Amino acid sequence: MDLREKARQLLESGEVKAVIGYEKGTMGARRPVFVKKAERADRLVLDGDCAQNLATYLTRPEIRKLGRVAITAGPDALRAILQLMAERQIEEENLLALAGDGTVELASAQAIEEHLALAPKELPARDRELLERLGKMDRAERWAFWQKELSRCVKCYACRNSCPMCYCGHCTMDCNRPQWVPVASHALGNLEYHMVRAMHLAGRCVECGDCGRACPVGIPIHLLTFNCEESVHQQFGQRAGASSRLDYALSTFRPDDKESFIR
Repeated sequence: MDLREKARQLLESGEVKAVIGYEKGTMGARRPVFVKKAERADRLVLDGDCAQNLATYLTRPEIRKLGRVAITAGPDALRAILQLMAERQIEEENLLALAGDGTVELASAQAIEEHLALAPKELPARDRELLERLGKMDRAERWAFWQKELSRCVKCYACRNSCPMCYCGHCTMDCNRPQWVPVASHALGNLEYHMVRAMHLAGRCVECGDCGRACPVGIPIHLLTFNCEESVHQQFGQRAGASSRLDYALSTFRPDDKESFIR
């Protein structure tokens, strides 16, 4: 049985109301598709070119109202699903994750956790190398690097819109009464936007890299959240998307916390 046959069976039986997956787009690209009828299951594809984290759609109102859905999910999407469950944004009874080749059914948070335990998170070699290079820079060099990179930002918010953890209905970035963050694409506005976003994702980023892939001008913006996530892991021993029961680091208070991370 392949993914298409699995999707067809799930839809025909009424077990799910829709299957979220990928289809062939223009110029050979892969794009999201929402299959609601069994006869349209043949549109589904799943290969090495399917990179987008589809979990970003699970918190959308139009998806919630469908009822139970199935989603093709690689390791990054599975981690995002667990994190969204931990933040009480989705409920496991409304979701069926299709892992592996798209036919491995994971119907509960526990099943997802057990599946991920067999596939430890590893950053892509290129991202790991860039993080190591940044780590070897002194503070002035890193500041110069990010000033140069962020100067190219056009404030399109593609990074925010592609992130499964950016699910707020009304973002602080869009607030104009009062205006907390400058809207204009200039040095101060860009810096404030990306710093606020990085801190908002500290301990919550599942390191899928979608924000960096989505950037139309090629800023490696995912390295900011990756760095925050790695720092949280080192200081608190916790990784985002590891469990559906974890509170993320910056939302919890422990009286016995030695606060050694403050420097």
